[in-house]
Amino acid sequence: MTNGCNGHAKQNLDRATEVDDLLTSVKSLIIPFIARADHEDSLSLGGDGGVSPLVERYKPQELTNLLGFQLPQEGKGKDGLLSIVERILHYSVNTWDRGFMHKLSASTNAVGLVSELVLSVLNANLHVYEVSPVLTTIEKKTGRALALLFNLVGPYAGGLTMPGGSASNTTALVIARNELFPKTKSEGYGGKKFVLFASAHGHYSLEKAAQVCGLGSSNAWLVPVDSHCRMIASELERLIRKAREEGFTPFFVSASAGTTVMGAFDPFLEIAKICRREKLWFHIDASWGGPVVFSAKQKHKLRGSEFADSVTINPHKMMGVPLTCSFLLGADLRRFWRANTLPAGYLFHENNGEDGGTFETGIANGCNGETDFGIDCWDLADLTLQCGRRGDALKLALGWIYYGSSGYGAQIDRAFDTAAHFASLVATNGDLELLSENPPPCLQVCFYFAPGGHAGEDESVNTRRTKQIARELVKQGFMVDFAPGERGLFFRAVVHLVTTGATVEALVKAVVHIGKKINFTES
Repeated sequence: MTNGCNGHAKQNLDRATEVDDLLTSVKSLIIPFIARADHEDSLSLGGDGGVSPLVERYKPQELTNLLGFQLPQEGKGKDGLLSIVERILHYSVNTWDRGFMHKLSASTNAVGLVSELVLSVLNANLHVYEVSPVLTTIEKKTGRALALLFNLVGPYAGGLTMPGGSASNTTALVIARNELFPKTKSEGYGGKKFVLFASAHGHYSLEKAAQVCGLGSSNAWLVPVDSHCRMIASELERLIRKAREEGFTPFFVSASAGTTVMGAFDPFLEIAKICRREKLWFHIDASWGGPVVFSAKQKHKLRGSEFADSVTINPHKMMGVPLTCSFLLGADLRRFWRANTLPAGYLFHENNGEDGGTFETGIANGCNGETDFGIDCWDLADLTLQCGRRGDALKLALGWIYYGSSGYGAQIDRAFDTAAHFASLVATNGDLELLSENPPPCLQVCFYFAPGGHAGEDESVNTRRTKQIARELVKQGFMVDFAPGERGLFFRAVVHLVTTGATVEALVKAVVHIGKKINFTES
């Protein structure tokens, strides 16, 4: 039987049935994985013999052998797929568990899983409007709404997603360089010695961006911080003068909203005044602390952000949106376009006056940007460093629809209340020394195990205690990170949206219990 077209046999597809079968089967593995993390007995209250669903710890070679991961010549079909998925879940860290307080991001949530599924079904590339009209519209609308929360209110204010916070910071650096010194886009640095400034407690991505952009990491000058771990504005001024006296060209300042370790918020108003006077690009890395903009109680910490030229925010951190979801917001997205646009006729086709097209062709057709969408450029890759773009904005957009601005604000407020409770527990415990402020400026609490209330000055002792306790905590159902300090490694535990008062109470009890039990003379 033929279909009458060149004699080819008719072939029906039944992909929907295959998808239904695999999703149903994988769901039977995923739901128990999440459910195990929801049980109250997943946390051991500082005693012995706690059974944790958090992770089974193995050395790399041991895990390699247990996982048995192979890429076969012949496909293993459904059974092979389910077998490896089951092992992946079994041996992975269960970030849904409330005891996971290790990094600035943890699990997503139900709506997050839905958003990932929708994106995978669409599998659309957001480089041009023509192939992703709906996701492009959603990204423009969501980026604009985020920018407005930061009081970036001009007609061309908005935001675009980037593949992570480091990429957002790097893109901001490129935009600043190309916008302030347009010839560098085509001619390079031409003998100029550019220098950027970032907080000494800022994220390492700024130094890496300096490497990537050919400035060299030594030309990322780190500004000293005060006793609250905030950038000292007068020190920034001093370093700008010093750079100019030594023949450098300052052009970019990155302040932090929620530093990685101590959670500090820099004095944005003071920094903004300096940047405006010195004609420098003012960027805020709000990858971690930016979501406080949803909280009526906490958003005062972002006062002055309305004067930023660009802002990085990662909803995949504090807001529980799936990885990755990072936005670079701008006060004027025309600057994004001028910095990044390149002719590519095979991608960016001429605008016929109705849809699609670039900012340039949009203006040619009478678009003035006075819309809810801000800038009238619909081929979003023309404003970014990357070509292929995933629809990451949908993940925040669906969460925003599900929870609302007030819902996100309430979740963030509860997390800050829990962090304050946590800090107070540490501060009043005779065997711990609190390093964070009380209450902490953001959602991480830093402390030492310190018999008698003071950790002492011996770096090696403090480091050994911290590392050994951190290893043992996993057996009690907790994963917490540590960071280097002047007196050795200290604990940095991160509160997430699902962290409760009972969680942090159990953690404090477990740290003290383990600390008193361990013989720290062992290596």
